[in-house]
Amino acid sequence: MAQATMVTTLLRSFLIILCSLCFPCSAFTSQDYADALEKSILFFEGQRSGKLPSNQRLTWRGDSGLSDGSTYHVNLVGGYYDAGDNVKFGLPMAFTTTMLAWSVIEFAGSMENQIENAKVAIRWSTDYLIKASTATPGTLYVQVGDPNIDHRCWERPEDMDTPRNVYKVTTQKPGSDVAAETAAALAAASIVFKDSDPTYSTTLLHTAMTVFDFADRYRGSYSDSLGSVVCPFYCSYSGYQDELLWGASWIHRASQNNSYLAYINSNGQTLGAEDDDYSFSWDDKRPGTKILLSKGFLEKNAAEFELYKTHSDNYICSLIPGTSSFQAQYTPGGLFYKASESNMQYVTTTTFLLVTYAKYLKSNGGVTKCGGSTVTAESLVAQAKKQVDYILGDNPAKTSYMVGFGSRYPQHVHHRGSSSPSIHTHQSRISCNDGFHYLYSASPNPNVLVGAIIGGPDRSDHFSDDRNNYQQSEPATYINAPFVGAVAFFSAQN
Repeated sequence: MAQATMVTTLLRSFLIILCSLCFPCSAFTSQDYADALEKSILFFEGQRSGKLPSNQRLTWRGDSGLSDGSTYHVNLVGGYYDAGDNVKFGLPMAFTTTMLAWSVIEFAGSMENQIENAKVAIRWSTDYLIKASTATPGTLYVQVGDPNIDHRCWERPEDMDTPRNVYKVTTQKPGSDVAAETAAALAAASIVFKDSDPTYSTTLLHTAMTVFDFADRYRGSYSDSLGSVVCPFYCSYSGYQDELLWGASWIHRASQNNSYLAYINSNGQTLGAEDDDYSFSWDDKRPGTKILLSKGFLEKNAAEFELYKTHSDNYICSLIPGTSSFQAQYTPGGLFYKASESNMQYVTTTTFLLVTYAKYLKSNGGVTKCGGSTVTAESLVAQAKKQVDYILGDNPAKTSYMVGFGSRYPQHVHHRGSSSPSIHTHQSRISCNDGFHYLYSASPNPNVLVGAIIGGPDRSDHFSDDRNNYQQSEPATYINAPFVGAVAFFSAQN
């Protein structure tokens, strides 16, 4: 009897410990996800470059970069700053745009009153990308600002006095990676605006086709053409082949033009169709392309897309613990972990692909085959939900990694505009070197960059709310963009 009591006591103690380590399955309501959706889109207003509109909601920002391109006799005003600095990098901006558009394409029905804000966020970028693509024949403008000089200053965008050098790829100095990603962004956006603004949609698609032809005809990596002004910041480590297949896939989806299907069928293998790569990011598009193309097989049983369904399964199986193909890393608290710097970018892209593939599977009665086991769409959604909930605060640190969401979130975000006094409250200029006072300050950021998802914790779930630790505390547009779709999905769940 005493032994039985001891066993019961030990079991109860074990359950108490286990419960303390586990998080509730329903940490957030659909209203919470809707709030996160609104904030995740609002963040992009804090990243705007150019002349701000009268309905700007993050009112601590002001106009900036109003003469971008002028010394080169081209109008490059507008677009987004990629992260906490004041450079406009074309490759991450285009990827951000593609992912915002894909979010709307898949989950517009779940966005309710945020759909127009999402479209505005997309259009702020596509207006810029059209100018960058069409200003000069045989040329794509891919960057404004010298990052090596910009990073020596801590200046609000409104105060910028560093050189606004303009960089481009041409027929002589190609950049197939950045050009094909730009084509993907414009094509995906053309789908978003097809019904609400058909004229703009047509412009987007025709520009996408022209830019893609340029990318494919004059092949080469923009890292080789532009060197130290893009590397190591946004060096194209994966090469340009993945972007060519990604770009062609988006134009095919937008146009249903069979010549792009023929291109995919003819070039797929040489452009990475059979590569099992497990990282989806601004640099590497292979997993995203496979998920995108798998839709064709699931919907139409089209044999030419079966390969992409098979490799999509391989990618998904790598993420699901317990399958024979599982190889992903997760922190003790359950966060997908890929890299020490800006890890959340991989969390949000992975989460987006999980819910999107789950949607494709569920709509067509499909499943994921992982060796001898079968993984359902519901399992993918459950795995995605863990990641979304972790970001929003269901984690060991009990902190939200989205600024402005919940009662506890990072206060020392690595972001020039957010960390410096607003131009509206401190109108006198803050010089390049004087701004470092705000970088090194122990005070919270005076301007809340609402909705920003930052780099996030390390592999042990440890997070340092330190402005100097940019690996963990810097936000980026390409972290937020796929999260928009993922959180929209959950906002519609009961």
